[in-house]
Amino acid sequence: MKIQSTNMTAINTNLAVVKEKAQFSTGTLQAKSLDSGPSFSQRISDGLNDVAQSQNSAAKLAKDYELGTESDLSKVMVNQQISSVGFQLTLNIRNKALSAYKDIMNMPV
Repeated sequence: MKIQSTNMTAINTNLAVVKEKAQFSTGTLQAKSLDSGPSFSQRISDGLNDVAQSQNSAAKLAKDYELGTESDLSKVMVNQQISSVGFQLTLNIRNKALSAYKDIMNMPV
């Protein structure tokens, strides 16, 4: 069976890519981290800060509307709805995490 040189080039290229993505150390395969983004706790913290900022912004817009400095009622209502949805999402995530914790604690050992 004759292998063409273009196929061998493609195979060598793919092999080089695989070697770049993985390291072989003491007989085990260790994958390199492809995405070194923020940690889980950092993402949770950022999400909570975003919800708090949204609530503060909605409260400020509502106060400005009541004082007469803001005249766009639709803008105030949309910001209040965004704040409400963000809070409900945060509350549901907390409830799911608490439920999962209780399930784990009730597992027989």
